[in-house]
Amino acid sequence: MSRQCAHRWVARFLAEGEPGLLDRSSRPHRCPRRTPAAVEERVVAERLRQRRGQDWLGPEIGVPARTVSRILRRHQLPYLRECDPLTGQVIRASKTTAVRYERDRPGDLVHMDVKKIGRIHDGGGWKAHGREHGQNGAQKRARIGFDYVHSLVDDHSRLAYSEVLTDEKGPTCAAFLTRAIGYFADHGIDRIERLMTDNAWAYRWSLREVCTTHDITQKFIKPHCPWQNGKVERFNRTLQTEWAYSRIFLTNTARTHALAPWLDFYNNQRRHTALGGRPPISRLSPTY
Repeated sequence: MSRQCAHRWVARFLAEGEPGLLDRSSRPHRCPRRTPAAVEERVVAERLRQRRGQDWLGPEIGVPARTVSRILRRHQLPYLRECDPLTGQVIRASKTTAVRYERDRPGDLVHMDVKKIGRIHDGGGWKAHGREHGQNGAQKRARIGFDYVHSLVDDHSRLAYSEVLTDEKGPTCAAFLTRAIGYFADHGIDRIERLMTDNAWAYRWSLREVCTTHDITQKFIKPHCPWQNGKVERFNRTLQTEWAYSRIFLTNTARTHALAPWLDFYNNQRRHTALGGRPPISRLSPTY
C-alpha cells in the first residue's frame, strides 16, 4: 500500500485504538445543497393528499421532478402503480401491455368506454358522514343506482369528452358518440378515422350506423384485455380521483355539474405526463 494509506491507518489506531480500524461510511458529514426539510415535508404531504407523481408535484411545488422522485424514495413511499387510486393503499399492480403506441395525428384513433359510479344520497353518503353514520332500514334497503360516465379520448392529443348519462344501452351510446364527434370537431378534430372499444353489445351493434355515417372504422380489443384500450381506461381512473372522489359532494347533481368545469381544466390546463407536461389542447391546431 502507499505510505499515505499506511499513515492513515496507523494514525486512526493511535487515536482510537481498534475501533478506529472499522470501515467508515464515505457519506459526507454535511450536505449544504440538500433539499430543506420543510420542502421535503410538503412533497410528502402533497403526495399523500393528491396521490400524484413527481411530474405533477415538481412544477406544483417548484422543485425538479427528479428531486421529488428522490424525496419519495428516501421516505420509502410506494409507487403510484402499486397503490389503489382511491384510497392510496398498496395493492397488487395491475397487468399492463408491453407495447406502447401513439398515433401520429389527432383523430387517427379514438378510444371509447363507460365508467359506472355509484350515485350519491341527497345530503351526502358515507364520505360526508362516515361509515358509522346511522341509517334506518328503509334507507339501507333503498337502491339509488349508478351513474354511467361515457368518455371518448383521442389517442394522439389525449383530448377527452365525457357525459354523465343514465344507462349504457345502445341508443344512449350512439347518441353520446354523435355529440362527442361534434365536440371534437369544435376543437379542431374534424375527422375521426378509427374508433376502439371493448366488445360490449352496445358498442358492437349500436354504433354501426353512426360510424358508417361519419366513415369511422370500428376496432375491438381482444376479449378480457382492457389494457389494450388503456388510454381511456387510464382516463377513467383520472376521472375518479380528480373529479368524482376528489371532494365531498352532498348531492348527485352537484357532482354531475362539476364534471364540465373539470373537463375544461383537463383539456386546457392540466399537465399530462405523456405530452411532456403540457395539456391536450397543446397538440391541437391553435386556430380551431
